[in-house]
Amino acid sequence: MRLRSKLKVLALLPALTLAVAACGSGSGGDSGGATANGVKLVKAGQINTCTNLPYEPFQFTQGDKVVGFDVDLIDLAAAKLGVTQEIVDIQFDSIRSGAALNSNRCDVAAAGMTITPERQQNLDFSRPYFDEVLGLVVPKGSGVTSLEQLQGKRIGVQKGTTSLEYATKKGFTPTEFEDSAKQLQAFQSGQVDAVLQDLPVVNGWLDKPDVADKVELVDELKTGAQYGFAVKKGGNPELLKTINEALDAAIGDGTWAKLYEQWMGSKPESTPAAS
Repeated sequence: MRLRSKLKVLALLPALTLAVAACGSGSGGDSGGATANGVKLVKAGQINTCTNLPYEPFQFTQGDKVVGFDVDLIDLAAAKLGVTQEIVDIQFDSIRSGAALNSNRCDVAAAGMTITPERQQNLDFSRPYFDEVLGLVVPKGSGVTSLEQLQGKRIGVQKGTTSLEYATKKGFTPTEFEDSAKQLQAFQSGQVDAVLQDLPVVNGWLDKPDVADKVELVDELKTGAQYGFAVKKGGNPELLKTINEALDAAIGDGTWAKLYEQWMGSKPESTPAAS
């Protein structure tokens, strides 16, 4: 009797192992098992959005809330899924490398992020939603009007951004800062002679009288690149589809243009082409 019982137990072990494995896998795979309308999410009931604060006017803190152009656009995708948006503030390097998405810190990256071939190796990008223009800022009255005049000078850029890539390609060895606020503070304190940053961020600086009194925008550099939102590489096509549908609808019905004017302070020269 004991031998027969032992054999029965051994025969059941493979089935038990399969059952445990099935329970552990969950319906949502590596994104935690939460879903909304068939879309995988890290946490039930919300889209977790990784960004790098502050990056006004795309995302920044206003009172006790994070607001901005990117925030409102991702809110449109969240509304399609019947969930809310939760902001996760994290270093930009973790966003552009894909590490934040791969470790399930967030579902989507929205950080005024330029689509580049290098980043496309690590991230799946949405359709483009914004044209990139860089702004060159120097002390008021310096006489500088172009980046070429700054050879041998100290250029401040935000770490991991296309401003860094642009300045490096032009022969500079830029000083890097973790975020746009630290970059501006360093410029104001004389640690660098000029800064290169995305134009909407620069315009946000210049809206502040204490900044505008001492610095000026002297050049706008159109790179031909565009911004996109991103999800985990090969990991969430359903969410990417939802984001693209929300962007297409916003561009088509005029919502994108209204949000642009609200956050950029002027009407757009053009709207993104239909996808």
